[in-house]
This record gives sequence, structure tokens and C-alpha cells, in this order.
Amino acid sequence: MTPEAPSRVNEADGSLASRRMSSPSPRATDEAIEAARHAAQAIADKKGEDVQLLDLSGLLVVTDVFLIASGNSTRHVKTLAEDAEEALKEIDRRPIRREGTDHGEWILLDYGDLVLHVFAKETREYYDLERLWADAPRIVFEPSSTAIDS
Repeated sequence: MTPEAPSRVNEADGSLASRRMSSPSPRATDEAIEAARHAAQAIADKKGEDVQLLDLSGLLVVTDVFLIASGNSTRHVKTLAEDAEEALKEIDRRPIRREGTDHGEWILLDYGDLVLHVFAKETREYYDLERLWADAPRIVFEPSSTAIDS
């Protein structure tokens, strides 16, 4: 005997019905988008390259936004991740976990609704997260002109 599909209450007449419930397209929360843009600006200010924001809320249940960026060297990758983390602390955000901070080829900072991936260029090309998540809508990010020229 196989279990039956869960029944849902029909809101119109109160009857039970086994039917798919339609829901609006998921969208990342405003808080996740704001935090992602804040971190992206910190990365842009330190000359991080190819900063991309992907809305994964309709594809994953574990996070809303991926921020993906590249640095020119392992030291640069570490600096970008450190500065992004500092920027997020300014808005009372702390990572749940950190991965890759020892090596600096791929640093992951997990904030729950936001996950930052800061890569060395070659590592980013190899894993190609943008291709893997090609169905994810892009979130507009235009760096401000406050970038540091150091």
C-alpha cells in the first residue's frame, strides 16, 4: 500500500482536494539583496573582479543569494573576503561558517540567506558556478564610484 498525496483545503469552499497549489515566483528577500550589494561594494572597492549576484531563492531552499567574485591572487582573495565580512559586520551580519580561508583559492562565507564565493580566477573558471546556476536570475549590482585606488 502506498501513501496518498497530502490533501489540501480548498479555500473557496473548505473542501479537501489533492491539487498542486500555485505560488508566486520566489524572490530573494530584500534583506539578503541589500546585504549582498553591501558586500559586493566592499569587494568592488578593493578591486575585486567580475562581481555577480545570483537570486537562487527559486532554485534552492538553503539560501537566497550567491555573491560570486574573483581576486588576482590568493592574498587578494583573502583580502576581498575579509573586507566583505567587515562590511557585513557593519550591518550586524555575521557568517554562520567560513570555508577556505587558509588557502585562499575559494573562500566561502555562509550567512544563511546569502553565500559569498570569492575565488582565485583559475579556480572560478574551473568550477564555473555561473554556468552551474545559469537558470538563476541575476541581481543588478552597479559599483559606486567610491572605489579605492590603492
